[in-house]
Amino acid sequence: MLTTSLRPTRPGGGPRRPRARYRRSVSALVAGALTATALVMLPATSAQAAPALVSQNKNVTASSQENYGTPATFAVDGDTSTRWSSADSDAQWLQVDLGATTAVSKVVLQWEAAYAKGYKIELSEDGESWRTAHSTTDGKGGTETVPLSGDARYVRLTGTERATPYGYSLWEFQVYGETGTGVGPVEAGGDLGPNVHVFEPSTPDIQGTVDQIFKEQESAQFGEGRHALMFKPGTYNDLNVQIGFYTGISGLGLSPDDTHFNGDVTVDAGWFDGNATQNFWRSAENLSLSPVNGTNRWAVSQAAPFRRMHVRGGLNLAPDGYGWASGGYIADSKIDGTVGPYSQQQWYTRDSSVGGWTNGVWNMVFSGVQGAPAQGFPEPPYTTLETTPISREKPFLYLDGDDYKVFVPEKRTDSRGVSWEGSQQGESLSLDQFYVVKPGATAATINAAVDQGLHLLFTPGIYHVDEAINVDRANTVVLGLGYATIIPDNGVTALKVGDVDGVRLAGLLIDAGTQNSETLVEIGEEGSSADHAANPTTVQDVFIRIGGAGPGKATTSLVVNSDDTIIDHTWIWRADHGEGVGWETNRADYGVQVNGDDVLATGLFVEHFNKYDVVWAGERGRTIFFQNEKAYDAPDQAAIQNGGTRGYAAYKVEDSVETHEGWGLGSYCYYNVDPSIRQEHGFQAPVRPGVRFHGLLTVSLGGNGHFDHVINQVGEPTKGSDTIPSTITEFPLP
Repeated sequence: MLTTSLRPTRPGGGPRRPRARYRRSVSALVAGALTATALVMLPATSAQAAPALVSQNKNVTASSQENYGTPATFAVDGDTSTRWSSADSDAQWLQVDLGATTAVSKVVLQWEAAYAKGYKIELSEDGESWRTAHSTTDGKGGTETVPLSGDARYVRLTGTERATPYGYSLWEFQVYGETGTGVGPVEAGGDLGPNVHVFEPSTPDIQGTVDQIFKEQESAQFGEGRHALMFKPGTYNDLNVQIGFYTGISGLGLSPDDTHFNGDVTVDAGWFDGNATQNFWRSAENLSLSPVNGTNRWAVSQAAPFRRMHVRGGLNLAPDGYGWASGGYIADSKIDGTVGPYSQQQWYTRDSSVGGWTNGVWNMVFSGVQGAPAQGFPEPPYTTLETTPISREKPFLYLDGDDYKVFVPEKRTDSRGVSWEGSQQGESLSLDQFYVVKPGATAATINAAVDQGLHLLFTPGIYHVDEAINVDRANTVVLGLGYATIIPDNGVTALKVGDVDGVRLAGLLIDAGTQNSETLVEIGEEGSSADHAANPTTVQDVFIRIGGAGPGKATTSLVVNSDDTIIDHTWIWRADHGEGVGWETNRADYGVQVNGDDVLATGLFVEHFNKYDVVWAGERGRTIFFQNEKAYDAPDQAAIQNGGTRGYAAYKVEDSVETHEGWGLGSYCYYNVDPSIRQEHGFQAPVRPGVRFHGLLTVSLGGNGHFDHVINQVGEPTKGSDTIPSTITEFPLP
């Protein structure tokens, strides 16, 4: 089996990039140290507060920076030994997003020697239309306090005349104001809403209820229905629960074996004439099954996780009739019998146990799987890692007696096999430590709940937000049920996570809005540098969609700035079908941008972006399994021309990166508008000893466009219409 370089390369793989001192305030350190048990003791105070410093550690941008060591973030970090400095020209600006409309009362400027003689301070609600709140041509430098009066979300300092030949330089840019959102105390706990369907063995006509939900959801690929089917511990006989779109099924025990079906949990593709390539957005978790005929059918493609499942029999991953199927994900599961992928083109299985595995088309990847087939890529197409370097399983809802709780599993290193046999490691959070979010909730209320010290449990539904949901408290759990869907309005970012320890994001669908968002999800602010190795943020079953359900646009879908982040199963999809689809209609240039160091992706699905699907700039990044299709709808060769290169790579490692590693990565092209398009390569990376890939492939689907190489200028071109992969076993070549 392939076992090289599974452990983090630090130390021995080079130090982290230079870091500023750890600059969290005393209050933030105390908040980060609180245990989940202590959180319940926090008073449910009002979000209203007196004038306070509201800019510290908020999202900040600038017109320029002098060099790598003086980024904009240093002007709002609370540390007067770090600074932002601009290029040495006029005019230059620094802009902070306060995250919500604020009654601004003053700005304090702490200048370094290179100060502004002339400057103005402007306010804005949307970051586009600005009004001048203060202007001077007689700046004195040092520390200047500027009284202001006005409501704004964005505050901008623009230097119009430098007092020295150098650029503008600020130790601190501090904005003070009323921090209240107008939202009173947020009530914790409560019921789970109408779209969480809870069953127990004595519930009458369970089959009739689940059949009706499936009838509504079977072909509702872009519908508005959202459902969570939850089964209390016990034994359920003669059930066949078919799972349609936006439906999650789960047991409510602490162990999968607490809730047992003598029956099946089925996904098939009758609605699509036996083709499973569009069986998206559904899940099964925390159940045990004894399938009626000995084998359970789970014929899915992307965004359909199979987690914490115990199948006391076999598992068939193909639709009835063995029609097409294209990729999926299993984690923390035990399949006593054989898993048959059959027509599945690619699949990733992590930290599980299987009784056997038969067949594979292009790219079957395993890490930490007992019973996995031996390494064999490209024939048979198995990439097998003995362990998973770092993992932490997804939080889940369960019943402790009559009380709902959320179990938050601990981090594991060099993991292998399931986490739930024997003593489970983690902590339980009571539901009264959560704001139970229901459709109609506003971003202001959600943010007030986080400020109040609550975790977030999104019930099934669709949520429009007019400002970013800001999760800037360490160890916050944000868990969605039944494909809870967040749509940002007016071009805002849907979800932002601070550069803090241990945030868990799980079970959410982010749908781009009609007005372009620069980003949809951000993990850490630009310039983040805190070390989270002991307690990383995890992003699990968080899916992002641009178009399909209607027009949507976003420049970059997911930006990861925080070091040590774990991305564990995500599908980030610029839609190739549905409503609001077209080369410019659902424009989305970039899928994933990774800037943080030591980021690990396990199960990375990213497809159809106008330019790069993945750009990796952080050091010591690792990806185990990557699945990609280039954008189908490029109108011609010129539309994807990248300077002198034909097309943008699906997965690009920046030239500055010294250390990076990937296992089991594939990219496919299907240029159905102009089949003559040539794609230079699927992968692009610097050629140096620390940058390594194992098991790369490119495929032309039916000869609709072709790759000239697999990675850089290495690898044979794809040929003809036979859909035969071009492969590279090891890069750099031995």
